[in-house]
Amino acid sequence: MKIIHVLFIIYVYALFKIILFKFGPIDISFLWQQLKQSLGNPTMIGSRLQQGNLIPFHEISRTIHDVSNHALFNLIGNIAIFMPFGIFLGLMARNKSISTIGVFIRSLGLSLCLESAQVIFAIGNFDVDDLILNASGGVMGFIVHKLCGSLLSKYVLLTKRGRMKTRYV
Repeated sequence: MKIIHVLFIIYVYALFKIILFKFGPIDISFLWQQLKQSLGNPTMIGSRLQQGNLIPFHEISRTIHDVSNHALFNLIGNIAIFMPFGIFLGLMARNKSISTIGVFIRSLGLSLCLESAQVIFAIGNFDVDDLILNASGGVMGFIVHKLCGSLLSKYVLLTKRGRMKTRYV
């Protein structure tokens, strides 16, 4: 089980790097300067927040109506990048004590942290549709985990039954 936790840490690092730094280098001194600037002038945070998309489904709808490669990649990417999060939550849940709603809330919370960080550090725009897509991706990943677990359980059960029949014949 420790390997799952190590892989989860690597995934979260990659998630932060991709979303916040767009595959670029992580520059702590740059982040520190951006944070000092934002905290020194809180109205800048409000201004950057207003520049983002605060209308649910606005960007999603625009992408569906005006399909471009970049917009479609962004839409699918926001779902796909959070699917591993849902899978990891399912794998790490003790006694399978996590629900789909729990995964949705955790995915939404992590996405909100990342979107807020983009505003605070002035390294991206806040987009409520990213919250929707990311949380949906987390739930989809969790559902994939559940389906794979169910199929695996049925396979194991069938192979055990097959072995039992051959013993007694």
